[in-house]
Formats: sequence, structure tokens, C-alpha cells
Amino acid sequence: MSSARLHSVLTRQASKLIKARCGSTAVAAPVVTSDSYRKSLLNINPTEVTALSNGLHVCSEYIDTPTATIGLWINAGSRWETPENNGVAHFLEHLVFKGTANRSQHELEIEVENMGAHLNAYTSREQTVYYAKCFAKDVDRSMDILADILQNPRLDEGAIERERHVILREMQEVETNLQEVIFDHLHACAYQGTPLSYNILGPTKNIKSINRSDLLDYIGKHYQPSQIYLSAAGGVDHAELVKLAEKHFGGMPAGQETALEFPPARYSGSWMNHRDDANELAHVAVAVEGCSWNNPDYFALMVANTLVGNWNRAQGGGKTLPSQFARKIHDMGAAQSYMAFNTCYKDTGLWGVYGVCEPANDELRRFIGAVQAEWRRIYRSASPGEVQRAKNMLKTLMLAQCDGTTAVCEDIGRQMLTYSRRIPLAEIDARIEAVTPEIMKKVMWEYVYDAEPVVVGLGCTEGLPDYSLIKFQQTSGFD
Repeated sequence: MSSARLHSVLTRQASKLIKARCGSTAVAAPVVTSDSYRKSLLNINPTEVTALSNGLHVCSEYIDTPTATIGLWINAGSRWETPENNGVAHFLEHLVFKGTANRSQHELEIEVENMGAHLNAYTSREQTVYYAKCFAKDVDRSMDILADILQNPRLDEGAIERERHVILREMQEVETNLQEVIFDHLHACAYQGTPLSYNILGPTKNIKSINRSDLLDYIGKHYQPSQIYLSAAGGVDHAELVKLAEKHFGGMPAGQETALEFPPARYSGSWMNHRDDANELAHVAVAVEGCSWNNPDYFALMVANTLVGNWNRAQGGGKTLPSQFARKIHDMGAAQSYMAFNTCYKDTGLWGVYGVCEPANDELRRFIGAVQAEWRRIYRSASPGEVQRAKNMLKTLMLAQCDGTTAVCEDIGRQMLTYSRRIPLAEIDARIEAVTPEIMKKVMWEYVYDAEPVVVGLGCTEGLPDYSLIKFQQTSGFD
């Protein structure tokens, strides 16, 4: 089958899937794509996946380059914590680099530096990741290091005490980043009473009390092969990678999957205003409950998110901005900056807008009103032309996220954890292309109309509107 025909088939299949979900029979806006673009999507090397006998999955994509990125994507994060051990996943991420049973911290650092490699890690609400970027010839050595820090962390008391102080200082630094703070508050309000509301770093009292036993318990329960994906991209041969994985990880016991079911989320519309007039600006986030990664509406909400766009006064732009809403905010002078966001999890999500306003001239009220007016406008009258432009921009952003071995490795690991497969770029392109203004109207009605919003204000927020007014605007003008 030719590349053009296969792309057409994928687009029709995606259209049928979304139309079945939304009940739409409308025809999408005309698409202008070159044959070379379609071929480029279809000619990417496939992602190969192999499961070891203990349940660990090995996933890789070959890219013709002398470097490679290899990492461990673990199905564990702050969502699996309790009020008593909240912060342990992030604490453990810090400690694994402080030495193992086979390497001291100094030996570990020297070995990585002598290879010219880069070793890093991060923790999120649903994932913990350890990865290394290295020369392709050093994949075996890099995998040996990753296996060592995962299976044999030293966790000595001296290192625990030192990292305790490091994390407490990190928490103080995070408190100065109001964007991070407001999104932590947004989760705390939206998912109150559930683990998805927890701060990834954990509360101060937990950081001061977490001990070696807590860390070992967490490792034993969550670092099981069936919950781990070994992802690699670059100059790697998959068959050889599987042999190396068997060598370094094959001895891990299988464990019990039944203990790893994630706690369900429970969304609550709510309002929080943390007023601090010492801050010269007002930070605000307004969101509704979105969808999960696997929901058929995901790509339609992503297109709507791209339509709203983002803007920063410091970066200029005005009448030439692609987003109609960005042009409106520029002309109104209602904010210093804003960005639309769509944060997804296994069974829920947050879809909304974060903005930074000056307290003068009633900017905060006007900005929130403009956001809700834009949501209503997308529902009522988003044109085929601007929807097509948003789809093209979204495709560009998603393709840019797969530029380089580290980005591809990250994409493989994340998608394997969330979808249990790597979605081909041609399928992603087809699913985005299948979104029409009518489908946009359907998802805006379902997710935004009469939805209970979650609103968080931080800083000089005297002008933050009352929740009842914001909630009323979720229904006004949709019919």
C-alpha cells in the first residue's frame, strides 16, 4: 500500500472513531499536505517491544546516530503515596545517585564523566524516570549503572540526612516559583482528599521524618519489573538491547501486580484565593476536569487548547498573533502573560488557562471573563480555517517533541506507560486531522458547559471574582 493511501486510510479510521464518539458527520476542513510529509511520517523506524520473563518491557527505536538515550520509566509517583509517606518517591530519586552497593558516589560520578555521559532523573505524579544519554558504544555500561542504582541503592544514613536538607532547600526555591506553586494548589483543590492532590516533594514534616525503612518499603512495593519499561533511542540494536536487559535486569523477581492498583481520582470544583498584597502581580488558574490520556476526546481538547494558545507581553506580538484569543488579550491589556494547558492522567485531567495579571484596572476580573468568553466562542463559532491552523500548529509541536534521541526515548517511555504502546506519528497526525469544528463544539459542550470549575488565585488577588459568578459564566452564552 502506498504511503498516501495508508495515510488516507488512517485519517478515515480516526474520523470514524471520533465521529462514533461524538455523533458528528461533518466534513473536515480541506487539508493541504505534501506527499513527502506523509512519507516522512510513515518511514520512521518502528518502535520494537519485547517483554522479559519477569515482566519488564524493553522498547527501542533505531536512529542513525552515534549517540543513544536509555532510561527506565517506572509506573510509580506521588499518586501511589499515602499522607504518611508523601514525598518518598522524590526523596528516593535524590538518593539513588548517592552510591550503590557496588559503587560509591564518587566512583559513580567519575564513571559517568569518563564516558562523557549524562545521568538524570525526575519524578511526577504518575511516573518516576531514570535515564542516561551516552555514546551508542557505551549503552552496556550505561545500562549497568541504571541497573545498579535501581536494584542496589546504598541508602546510608549519612546520605539520607544530607539529602533531607537538600530537599528542604529545594522546597524553599520552589515556593518562589509562583507558577509551580499555583499548579500544586490547583491539584490540591481539584483532587482534594485523593493522592492526586499531593505535592510531589511532600510536606515538610514528611521530609524531616522519612527514613531508610520507608525508602526500602517503597522500592519493594513499586519498583517491580512488571511496572518498568526500559526505553532506548539512537544507535541501538533491539536484539542486542534485549540481551543486555536480560543480563542486567533478568534477575529481578516478578513481584505482585495486585498491590499496585492506582487510587482513583475524584474531581471537585472549588475556589481558593491566597491573597498576598506584597506580591505586585496576581496569578490565577481556571480549569475544568478534562480527560485521560486514553480518552477519544484527548486530541480534540488538545486542538482546543492550541486554539486558546499562549502569549507573553515581554515577547511582543499583536495583530500578527495566530491565536484570536491572544490578539484579544493583547488589545485589552488584560494580562501580562497567559498559557493554556491540558494536563492528563490515567483517569482524569485538568484543562484550562493560567495567567499573570496586574491588580490595577480590574485586570483579573476582565482576564477571567475573557477566558470564559473564548471558551464560549470556540463552542459557538470556531471557524474551519482557525481549527485547521490550530491542528497544523499542534502537529508541529508534537513533531518537535520527537527531535533527538532523548526526546524520542522520553516519548517511548511515556507512551508505553500511558497507552501500553507507542502510537505511530502517522496515526497521531490522522487523529489530529480528524478533528472538525463540530467535534470541537461537542467536546466544549461536554467538558466546559455547566462544568464545576476549579479556580486558584495567588498574589495581589483582591479583584478575583466570586466563585458563584465564575460558575454562572460556565453556562451563560452556550445555548
